[in-house]
Amino acid sequence: MTSPVSTAPSADQTKPESNVTPIVEVRDLRVHFPITRGLIFQRKIGDVKAVDGVSLAIQPGETMGLVGESGSGKTTVGRTIVQLQRATSGEILYEGQPYSGMDKRERNALRRRTGIVFQDPYGSLNPRMSAGNIVAEPLRIHHLYENRGDLRRKVGELFNQVGLSPHMASRYPHEFSGGQRQRLGVARSLAARPGMIVLDEPVSALDVSIQAQVVNLLQDIQQELNLTYLFIAHDLSVVRHISDNIAVMYLGKIFEVASHRVLYDDPLHPYTQALLSAVPTPSPRTERSRERIVLRGDIPNPANPPSGCVFNTRCPQAIEDCKSVIPELRQIKPGQFSACIRTEGYGAY
Repeated sequence: MTSPVSTAPSADQTKPESNVTPIVEVRDLRVHFPITRGLIFQRKIGDVKAVDGVSLAIQPGETMGLVGESGSGKTTVGRTIVQLQRATSGEILYEGQPYSGMDKRERNALRRRTGIVFQDPYGSLNPRMSAGNIVAEPLRIHHLYENRGDLRRKVGELFNQVGLSPHMASRYPHEFSGGQRQRLGVARSLAARPGMIVLDEPVSALDVSIQAQVVNLLQDIQQELNLTYLFIAHDLSVVRHISDNIAVMYLGKIFEVASHRVLYDDPLHPYTQALLSAVPTPSPRTERSRERIVLRGDIPNPANPPSGCVFNTRCPQAIEDCKSVIPELRQIKPGQFSACIRTEGYGAY
């Protein structure tokens, strides 16, 4: 059997049919980190392929969930979208305009329109800055206040917006609980009034009782300000609750994209099926009777990914062709895309 040429899915494939311009469109994004050897005269001996041909389109006002195991490249995608990480190749478009074609003024304006909330509420806040100064920092950087009184008023409004008292502004991060620190992170991301926020596992470090509070807060703020979210997580139950559409990622590649209802009701890709089988259900009877799909081994080294489909070494449905054929992300059903040659309706390969 002849193997096809590997081509990354186009963002046009994965975005819904709409005349609305996506707020962010990622086209064949690749982020590779060089591996070097030598202390003085370093030479490159390889690459860690953290992101290897990702294409996505995120519509205004929606929440796109991005899920996968640790090491799949989710965080790198998010950091690259907000320009905290430089892409090796590919293109990112903001409201239809490529980042590479922007001048300095446009890029500075873009930084105002995109925010990020980090995973670690303990490590993402400067311990030497008061909470008020942490939230006020974006306002100062982008000159979004008229005088000290106006700055103080805006910081107080941001505190109220995330459910914190403005009287806490003089406290330091160590004086807050984990949930309160994450609320501070949310307030800081909102300070410059962005149109889109990347949420990098924003509740994974919090107690379960606090997770629901923070997720509900994020949803309330989204509705109030008409924000767009990229919600990165490995907890599929949380993603199901907050996301409109979900992309499943593994070893730097997108394996499946669908609406949250379709993905959970009828997952097509074996990797998606395995992830969903590990999500506990509230019914003990259902939990005892349902089949679990246990994946073999660990996620491969991104510096030396398997040939063909990168999931073939762990896939319970793998066949010999999976070792040589690199599957494309194709639309199998209306609005549902999968990258597996064994998926029914995938077509000739």
